Amino acid sequence: WGVISGCALYSTKTSALNMAVSPSFIDKLALILVHNRQQLVVRSKGKNVFFTPGGKREEGESDEDALCRECMEELSIEIARPSISPYGVFQAQAFGKPEGTSVRMTCYSAEYEGTLTPSAEIDELRWIDSSCPYEDLSVTGIMILEDLKSKGLID
Repeated sequence: WGVISGCALYSTKTSALNMAVSPSFIDKLALILVHNRQQLVVRSKGKNVFFTPGGKREEGESDEDALCRECMEELSIEIARPSISPYGVFQAQAFGKPEGTSVRMTCYSAEYEGTLTPSAEIDELRWIDSSCPYEDLSVTGIMILEDLKSKGLID
């Protein structure tokens, strides 16, 4: 995999470990859900922008386990593990963090069971397309939205 950072795609094989332990680097997982040519985003309590659903791994947790746990915690859905598929990796300035703190979002797509229901930590679920105002999204959210649009997956 490479990392989509702004408009550049580069290899992370040599630097991923160093970035994962850096105090100015946040490593997260996210679920890309597209339905009716729109992407699902969430707004956490106390935040004014929307993010791609997901979160951080707990110690010793695999990407698959963390993704399933985060989706149950945030969206009250069960991910169909056999359907989990890598989507891409996006890196940008982390929202609400000091300048120079980056977030690296390793994104997956997957099928799920259940009804999308915001948890106590989520204020709002929203289906968006490329007409969504960029000021409503995190920087990585904008990058993901643009990528989905460029691949013809959303309007």
